[in-house]
Amino acid sequence: MRTDMKAAFGSQDTGVRRAAVIGAGSMGGGIAAQFANAGIPVDLLDIPGSDSRNGPAEAGIARQLKSGGFMAPEAAALVRPGNVEDDLPRLAEADWIVEAIIEDFDLKRDLYRQIEAHRKPGSTVSSNTSTLLRRDLVAGLPESFARDYVISHFFNPPRQMQLLEVVAGADTAKESATRAWRAGRGLLGKTVVECRDTPGFIANRIGCYWIAMAVLEAAEQGLSVEEADAVIAAFGVPRTGVFGLLDLIGIDLIPLVWGSLIRSLPAGDGAHAYDLAGSELSAKMQAAGRFGRKSGAGFYRKAEDGSREALDLASFEYRPRREVADLPGGGRDLAALIAAGGPLGDYAWSVLRNLALYTALVAGEIAHDLPAVDTAVALGYGWREGPFRQIDRVGAGEVVARLRSEGREVPKLLEGAAQAGGFYDGTAPRIDLSGAPLAADDAPGAAAEAAPRILAETPGGRLEDGGEGLGILRITTKMGTFAPEVFDLFEAVLARGDLKALVIAPGSPRALSAGADLSRFLELAETPERLEAFLARGQSVFSALRRAPFPVVAAVRGLALGGGCEVTLHADRVVAHAEARIGLPETQLGILPGWGGCTRLLARLATPGSGPQGPGALAARLVETLLPGPVARSAVEARGLGLLREADEIVMHADDVEPAACAIARALARDYSAPEEELFTLAGPSGLAGALAGARAARQAGRIEPAALRVAEDLAEVVTGGPEGDPSRPLSEAEMHALERAAVLRMAARPETRAAMQATLKR
Repeated sequence: MRTDMKAAFGSQDTGVRRAAVIGAGSMGGGIAAQFANAGIPVDLLDIPGSDSRNGPAEAGIARQLKSGGFMAPEAAALVRPGNVEDDLPRLAEADWIVEAIIEDFDLKRDLYRQIEAHRKPGSTVSSNTSTLLRRDLVAGLPESFARDYVISHFFNPPRQMQLLEVVAGADTAKESATRAWRAGRGLLGKTVVECRDTPGFIANRIGCYWIAMAVLEAAEQGLSVEEADAVIAAFGVPRTGVFGLLDLIGIDLIPLVWGSLIRSLPAGDGAHAYDLAGSELSAKMQAAGRFGRKSGAGFYRKAEDGSREALDLASFEYRPRREVADLPGGGRDLAALIAAGGPLGDYAWSVLRNLALYTALVAGEIAHDLPAVDTAVALGYGWREGPFRQIDRVGAGEVVARLRSEGREVPKLLEGAAQAGGFYDGTAPRIDLSGAPLAADDAPGAAAEAAPRILAETPGGRLEDGGEGLGILRITTKMGTFAPEVFDLFEAVLARGDLKALVIAPGSPRALSAGADLSRFLELAETPERLEAFLARGQSVFSALRRAPFPVVAAVRGLALGGGCEVTLHADRVVAHAEARIGLPETQLGILPGWGGCTRLLARLATPGSGPQGPGALAARLVETLLPGPVARSAVEARGLGLLREADEIVMHADDVEPAACAIARALARDYSAPEEELFTLAGPSGLAGALAGARAARQAGRIEPAALRVAEDLAEVVTGGPEGDPSRPLSEAEMHALERAAVLRMAARPETRAAMQATLKR
């Protein structure tokens, strides 16, 4: 297992070269795993175990390996287990120390005194608390500790949840706070939101209120749990709805989380009107042991026959779950739903009204600007948009007018939004948290770049001017699929003489490219000549990219599958989001990568130091690599599969991928020369048996189906040179491409290949 993982791109700018996490539970272990995913060594400490001193920390690492906290198993080697009795001196090596122990005020304070005795001066110390205030936690501790101490509120699971709330104090050193912000984004991949030092910070203050209010309003208004969840889905929140979300969170946590928050809020806070922890509904659920998914029953449960049941809030008995159909606006248009009225529309209005009033009243207390509120709530609770953008979607003026018609007092923030025509103008807020208008230059996000200048465009994409001779080619088809219009753009770009560098970028956050359009592929397969022309065009375009007189960098976020992966294999560099899914799944459909993918991957495997060499060994390795249709679940895993090289870069925050790719492209352009033509020495027919040995053994053992063995045979024929292959006569790239095309044409004609593609399209 590797212990020398390359650190994430930009890690040297974060000020964190080693980290430490104290507390190896699901949260602490997950935070440690995320540091390791970025290539940063980290100590994970917990209490000593009875059987093994480091047992609890080792168990924390094992849990993360099992639950997917590590992006690849080798990342776990960067986590060094220890315990707080023997290993606190290790803290002197750490630049950032994260405390993630239980929410016990006295235990945390005692631990901080021990940390202060061992840490190096200037290192950042933070707590993952979600309920305790910074000012209370540092009260009476040395000034040197308070100066370097911040709250760092992560959300669970740390790998997947993008939000990180950070609370610094007036006494916090700028260097320590900046380190947490930079490393939170650059190493942990988080969107960092600065919060004020108030109970629940931003996301939980609003999110917990919203859940409690929506649940209790539904019960008060006599809605079923299915009706309430269908209405709540129109807000653009998780598909679970609010009752389903509580089942997922765990109803047993209501007394702890909601109870703690209510106790910490002043008596006049609006959350007291919806005391979920003190409600009769919560008490009955706790008494019945209905804790949600973890107990097998909550507001929903699975019946013995596998069907779904819902809890009747009146009888407190389960009954078959009922579908809620024909919601106004199709259940997706909140404004239409509210305007329709009736029990469901009135419930939708009550939720929006209460959310708007509460958020407007507390926003200035908990946050520094409007985007902080919307970002924290959206990321922390999985909403499509935060509360202020929700109001804008319905119309701030309409919301205020209805509040007035009901005789309600309108907060200044809502009044200001109505007068300004909404909270936002595009990405920039129109008002501040007092409701006063913002000058365009003062608005957070106002410095966003203007729309790029378009240099060329087809229905499949466009070439944007990145400045100083840099072109940004953006694929804009659905999921970035390669259609003829995309190839038109590539060819036009490659024919230009004014580019110094090129970045190939996604048209949406979901994908650089999901490869060829399967429906079009099946259509072309009806006429082999047309399919061969399609294959040849892709090979020609990708080869021209590789031979371009300027550097080509692929920026990958979301998916890069099939042809999307093949285009990255032809780029000089790849900059990939850590969570990108990169792969060549064609063999699962019965074909092989036919746009030069086999050829480029063979060249990768032939790199000295990458594994066994020689024509026969390379052929066997390529068949072994491609036969499963490999799709990496992370960029770290893609590197292990050879789909990314050591020189390629991994970026932890998705929004940083394209800027990093542009910077790297500009740097490569300073002294660039196109790669030389490659020749491929293949094993010939005598190497076919060796290339197929693994697949034949797998078939004999029943691990693969006969169709998979046929795919292996086609792969082996390509990478051994076919019937005419001769180790003494190396093949050119063009000759390799001819072998790829011939194989794909054979494979596409098989009934099982077409059936697999049609089944995929139906899914």
